[in-house]
Amino acid sequence: MQLKCVAIDDEPLALELIKNYVLKFPALQMVQTFEDAVSGAEYIGRHTVDLLFLDINMPDITGIDLARGLENPPMIIFTTAYKNFAFEGFELEAIDYLLKPIDVKRFGKAIEKALDYHKYKNAIAGNQDDESLYVYSEYRMVKINLRDIEYIESMEDYIKIHLQFSKTILTLMPLKRVLEKLPADKFQRIHRSYIVPVGKIISMQNRRVKLSTIELPISDSYIDFARRWMGK
Repeated sequence: MQLKCVAIDDEPLALELIKNYVLKFPALQMVQTFEDAVSGAEYIGRHTVDLLFLDINMPDITGIDLARGLENPPMIIFTTAYKNFAFEGFELEAIDYLLKPIDVKRFGKAIEKALDYHKYKNAIAGNQDDESLYVYSEYRMVKINLRDIEYIESMEDYIKIHLQFSKTILTLMPLKRVLEKLPADKFQRIHRSYIVPVGKIISMQNRRVKLSTIELPISDSYIDFARRWMGK
């Protein structure tokens, strides 16, 4: 199955470049391109589109405003010559953010993310097991293998995902929301500030969970889990 793609950019040369890049990926099909943002938005509203390449600086409406106005937005890869819109792309949960002139290798990395995320969403929709989590960090989507998560820590509006063999990932998301994305049989909230992978708990004692690298507190609200784990 191919991803149906649309590109919107007021620069004809930019559209031609994206069309040529898309042809290099058999998993993609460019179904339409638009130099006019309004016409592009109308098309997306009437047709199934999987992936949108969207310029940000356009004369009639910005790509940011267009994306915000879509009722059922497809996956979006923003394309722009300016770096200062990266945070807006982050807020809209864009797959990636490509700076012009777009290098084909960098384009390929963005497509890999889109294909991975499409596969992930289909697995979730089909209730299939998936061993990955996708979050937005540093203005782009990041794939995290569940087996690499040591624990997850709340930082008010943000969370820190502590990984065993990699750097900590910071993302704008409440702890409750990330818990909903995780398999309920593999991850457990033990405190208002912490989620742990159940399979990595080494021991529990004095209302504390011992993992390989840290000990974390168990709050009163989650003491029943501790009792079940200890078989009491």
